[in-house]
Amino acid sequence: MSAAYGDAFSGRSVFLTGHTGFKGSWLAIWLQRLGARVTGYALPPHTRPSNFEAAGVRDLLVAHHEADIRDAQRLEDALRAAEADVVIHMAAQALVRDSYRLPRETFEVNVIGTASLLDAVRQVGRPGVVLVVTSDKCYENREQIWGYREIDPMGGHDPYSASKGAAEILTAAYRRSFFSPQRLAEHGVKLASVRAGNVIGGGDWSKDRIVADIVRNLQAGEPVPVRSPRAVRPWQHVLEPLDGYLSLAARMLTAEDPRWCAAWNFGPLPGQDATVRELLELFIAAWGGGSWQDVSDPDQPHEANVLRLNIDQALWQLGWQPRWSLAETVTRTADWYRRFYVDGDRASMRAACHADIEAHERARVEPVTA
Repeated sequence: MSAAYGDAFSGRSVFLTGHTGFKGSWLAIWLQRLGARVTGYALPPHTRPSNFEAAGVRDLLVAHHEADIRDAQRLEDALRAAEADVVIHMAAQALVRDSYRLPRETFEVNVIGTASLLDAVRQVGRPGVVLVVTSDKCYENREQIWGYREIDPMGGHDPYSASKGAAEILTAAYRRSFFSPQRLAEHGVKLASVRAGNVIGGGDWSKDRIVADIVRNLQAGEPVPVRSPRAVRPWQHVLEPLDGYLSLAARMLTAEDPRWCAAWNFGPLPGQDATVRELLELFIAAWGGGSWQDVSDPDQPHEANVLRLNIDQALWQLGWQPRWSLAETVTRTADWYRRFYVDGDRASMRAACHADIEAHERARVEPVTA
């Protein structure tokens, strides 16, 4: 049990959408480790391999629904049956480049899917904690050098980013219209949204994701093609934002305080972001060798060049902060993939996930000064 959350999740029913995905599968493992009874609702894993299959996550669930987040009635029925104390919404179309190919589907899944989830919460009428997971790309990106704050405007150049900004606006509308933080005694629903940086870690095989591309090519002995080596991103291990989500949900479960019902950023500490090239060279060193090539194309679909998050609110109000440096993050990620390719049975990979979670729980948090 993590000292950070105490027994906040022990025996609790958690309804987790997107549990077959990269982040969702890690969160399902961690919640079960904390004693939660996890119900998952998602489409089948969209990649093979996947962390969901590699670590045998289905065996850890009390219920597993393979269904579309846009199926409002089925979603409501599953939520009602779960009698959830905590709802964490992670189901999404999560790839920027796919959003250019499938713009309508991206908006349907990320916006209408979020509306379906929040309306199901409204119809079920059960008090509890609800976290809507969006993205650091929800902000109107001005290529500024300082980090975006929770009060900065929503936006998005590409369909994916715009859909995440729209999901944030939609969540805020439901909070104001139906789940007012000032009227918690009446409805009991504590609604927050959470925005994370670029997460990496073992078990992500999505296309057009930098670490997945690195691993696939290094494992094949081929150079890694890189589209935007100078792009700056707030890289963090997948466990960092999940720790933030759990910290926030635990606080919301144990306190009737409206200030937690808001938007929250979870990213690296200031100065810990890095370029794609820096990440790539760290990973090649951790892997033990390899090469890369710049395949930049001036006509490629637009993606932000500079993206940073301001995490002051989480630091000073929630008392949360990241635990691992980028070097530690890359080393642990490379070790996870090496273990998969050497000994990829379910028991071994679930043990690898538990080992990373345990190491993260034990990691010393360095004091942050203003």
